[in-house]
Amino acid sequence: MSTGLAKRKMVTVLSIDGGGIRGIIPGTILGFLESKLQDLDGPSARLADYFDIIAGTSTGGLVTTMLTAPNKDNRPMYEAKDINNFYLEQTPKIFPQKSRKNFLTSIQSLVGAVTGPKYDGNYLRTLTTGLLGDLTIKETLTNVIIPTFDIKHLQPVIFSTIDAKESSLKNAKLSDICISTSAAPTFLPAHYFEVTDKQGRTRSFDLVDGGVAANNPTMMAISHINREMLKHDSEPLDATRLLVLSLGTGSAKSEGKYTAAEASKWGLINWLFNNGSTPLVDMFGDASADMVDIHVSTLFQSLNCNDNYIRIQDDNLIGEEASVDIATEKNLKRLVEIGNALLKKRLSRVNLDTGRYEESEGEGTYEEALVDFAKRLAEGRKLRQKN
Repeated sequence: MSTGLAKRKMVTVLSIDGGGIRGIIPGTILGFLESKLQDLDGPSARLADYFDIIAGTSTGGLVTTMLTAPNKDNRPMYEAKDINNFYLEQTPKIFPQKSRKNFLTSIQSLVGAVTGPKYDGNYLRTLTTGLLGDLTIKETLTNVIIPTFDIKHLQPVIFSTIDAKESSLKNAKLSDICISTSAAPTFLPAHYFEVTDKQGRTRSFDLVDGGVAANNPTMMAISHINREMLKHDSEPLDATRLLVLSLGTGSAKSEGKYTAAEASKWGLINWLFNNGSTPLVDMFGDASADMVDIHVSTLFQSLNCNDNYIRIQDDNLIGEEASVDIATEKNLKRLVEIGNALLKKRLSRVNLDTGRYEESEGEGTYEEALVDFAKRLAEGRKLRQKN
């Protein structure tokens, strides 16, 4: 990618937010998009064939890996349509559900929130290492970016295919990256691992969820592209040459989840754990994702190329829908319904003054926008193949 990037007429980016089990929402949208690409180019079409960069945080990092990790035939391990089945089958084992109405269980959960993470993470570790084996990030079928956060050095650590190809000490196993980017504070344990190069040098990592740094990795992907352009003495890539699809995992913004009257009485424990929710984690994740959308929207609007950027997000989740870990059969199926309903909604864009999504006149539904987006992706791929 690095050497050919400057010559490309259009650079394509897919970005997927963090959000635990709510990864089902972008999973539903990606299944639809890939089906449209298959309508255009045949049943073997996969998203990794069309995007120059796929960026994903936390649960989005898992989806990114599923779409780009090679199988024995050097094709993506998963079709996009299989993502939701993966979530439906596996998340109840990653986030095992105990009785939520039992008073004793609630007390145990509160004590657990103080003494250790809510889940031990053993199943997620076993699952990812079993699926991915010794695959490393430099082996992905297109360029990926997956952020994590190093709690030892208090700084983001961003894993990417490009960096891994340039430095062996950045070429971590995909399983370690997936476990790390998903290690949400209070929910799953932090992850330690080491990478050793052929010269015997070792780099160690003490990592937690990438959402601490960038719950919405869209801007990170754009910055990564510009960094590569500058390396090769090219002009930074402006938004007119970018085609970006950014997928949220939903939020409870419209529900009015917390109030100042409530929060004014909270101490440390309540900020971390409140009626089954984690206010600090919720706020940091949503604030980070929204700020990125505002920055990226401003960039595209300022250059009059709104059509090059689609952000698909649902602000209307309520109750258990908005949780990252209530992996009951009922809630997981509800998230599938939300993803399908979102496709039928009119395309909305963020209002730069209010931060809220508002329907965009004359742009149709998300489904219609994705059909057009698929055509642009297919045309771009044909041009690249021709050149």
